[in-house]
Amino acid sequence: MAKYFDVHPDNPQPRSIHQVVDLIRADGLIAYPTDSCFALGCRMGSKDALDRIRAIRHLDDRHHFTLLCHDFAQLGQFVTVNNALFRAVKASTPGPYTFILPATKEVPRRLLHPKKKTVGVRITSHSTAQAILAELGEPLVSSTLLLPGELEPMTQGWEIKEALDHVIDAVIDSGECGTEPTTVIDLSEGTPEILRVGAGDPDRFMPSGV
Repeated sequence: MAKYFDVHPDNPQPRSIHQVVDLIRADGLIAYPTDSCFALGCRMGSKDALDRIRAIRHLDDRHHFTLLCHDFAQLGQFVTVNNALFRAVKASTPGPYTFILPATKEVPRRLLHPKKKTVGVRITSHSTAQAILAELGEPLVSSTLLLPGELEPMTQGWEIKEALDHVIDAVIDSGECGTEPTTVIDLSEGTPEILRVGAGDPDRFMPSGV
């Protein structure tokens, strides 16, 4: 049965954040809020939790997982960004964007696209997610909480607990956080390719914006 944490959206309670991070470090899988919508999250080294994300969302091995990073300095440890795109990426973080970029050796192989050796990265502005990342000290492996057959992610913490109580370890509820996932931009080839239009404005990554 998943634990339920009711967390203040602007000033997350340190005790609750500490308990959530303890669960993550014990290979737990959480549902948590971001600045776009709810997501599933686990630590990078947890194969069991990653397998559960794949099972919940019916994902194949070509799916790009996302590393949710605390700040731009941390993001730079796990992907490489060429000079031409650096400014545009930095100016868009934190925000509702996910960037597909070449991974460094710090990223576990199981998280990489099998052919491209790329991974998604993003920085959220959501206070609760930021508090979790600060306490954890490493990125969260993240995937939008969009269930198979559904058109929109779930928005209510109690609804998530009811649906996934038997397969996740915790639900972190800071109130509704939207239904629109991030805009996904593939920068791995040097030229921006918009893979999904979501909450972030993609125009800044068109040739005239870069």
